[in-house]
Amino acid sequence: MASPSVDQLNIKIFADGADLKGIKEAAAQPIIEGFTTNPTLMRQAGVSDYKKFALEVLALIPDRPVSFEVFADDFPTMEGQAREIASWGSNVYVKIPVTNTQGEFSGPLLTRLSAAGVKFNVTAVMTNAQVKQIAACLAEHVPAIVSVFAGRIADTGRDPVPLMQEAMTLLASRPQAELLWASPRELLNIFQADAIGCHIITVTGDLIKKLSLVGKDLDRYSLDTVEMFYRDAQNAAFTIPVGSERAA
Repeated sequence: MASPSVDQLNIKIFADGADLKGIKEAAAQPIIEGFTTNPTLMRQAGVSDYKKFALEVLALIPDRPVSFEVFADDFPTMEGQAREIASWGSNVYVKIPVTNTQGEFSGPLLTRLSAAGVKFNVTAVMTNAQVKQIAACLAEHVPAIVSVFAGRIADTGRDPVPLMQEAMTLLASRPQAELLWASPRELLNIFQADAIGCHIITVTGDLIKKLSLVGKDLDRYSLDTVEMFYRDAQNAAFTIPVGSERAA
């Protein structure tokens, strides 16, 4: 079995999170080429002031793409938020949900923002029908990211790889658009995404930590695992009476 290597990856790895300490640690790793967050992650991290948090992140990350999400549900307010967020930095991508909570496609908003030169990241995408609709809204000269939630698709029992391959084809006519593999569930997803030419994948802190395992000798990994089980059993002071001990 050939050993994989992080150095051979062409895909861009973005860190996903809202913890300033974790973001700072990720920023110190050259392999991390961008950052994403969302209101759910921010709430979990205890963020209370959206703009203050965003400006703190941008002070840490002035030179790589960073995505911040709107949180309105009506499109006029969403547009106002998007334009405000875009003004925070030249490296900012505004995350726009593919629909609002009523299931209404964000297409007209995407068209207006793209025509105005606003860089955005369309999020919560699950189908290639959506990808096709999004592609039609993108100005050819304006960078955009299309985030397909491959991990959530996999959670439904569907193989996301063929879908992501088709999504790449659907975006081919928009050279400034990048496909992002969102919500990966395991480190292998990075290599799956890379193999199909996907442009970007987001990774959480737990997966970033696993990058050190890439290419690890499997015999060594087997022995490490045996040693871990033995060590934990010893530390727990487990006992199983056998032979004469059981008779007693």
